[in-house]
Amino acid sequence: MSNFQKTNDFNEIVYGRRSIKNYDPSIKISREEMAEMLAEATIAPSSVNMQPWRFVVIDSEEGKNTLGDLAKFNKDKVLSSSAVIAVFADMNNFDYSEEIFGKAVELGYMPKELKDYQLNAFKPMYAAMSETAMRETIILDAGLVSMQLMLVARAHGYDTNPIGGYEKDQIAETYGLDKDRYIPIMLISIGKAASEGFQTYRLPVETITTWN
Repeated sequence: MSNFQKTNDFNEIVYGRRSIKNYDPSIKISREEMAEMLAEATIAPSSVNMQPWRFVVIDSEEGKNTLGDLAKFNKDKVLSSSAVIAVFADMNNFDYSEEIFGKAVELGYMPKELKDYQLNAFKPMYAAMSETAMRETIILDAGLVSMQLMLVARAHGYDTNPIGGYEKDQIAETYGLDKDRYIPIMLISIGKAASEGFQTYRLPVETITTWN
């Protein structure tokens, strides 16, 4: 287990997760622990390992007050939380391909021949990819890391809520990002629940699954 992790009980992590409406505002999460949770979340898979997710951690009172104005219907969650993580997807994610694959060679994860082969195959594919196809790919990848982050937070003893109701057309520029490059995915509020979240009904497997 990590330095900060509270449990690795799978059932506790998965079945104990709730979408929390109100947090204990006295609870603060250190930036050291937040960085550890983000690192654990980024073990999530992504298309050709391009890891297109980018995070803005909003943990100051000033930052949360600014965000509260962009997420008026979720302002209570934002202001009472320890932090809100704004998840973005980077349209220019392939700019990091040499670093990602080069470091994999340096660490002994793959031979240089495989790195060269894969990058030679991926470069023309990414260069030819339409904007729509790129957006669809990176939004999927950023969704995977977001779910993993919420489960990681649970393992650290914290609660979360994924938030989609906010001014998506303003958030990138508000926090100093290029809105054409960084696509907003969701906000994830995090902290200690002030009250237990509601358990919710899930459709049975036979309703949502077909077998072939």
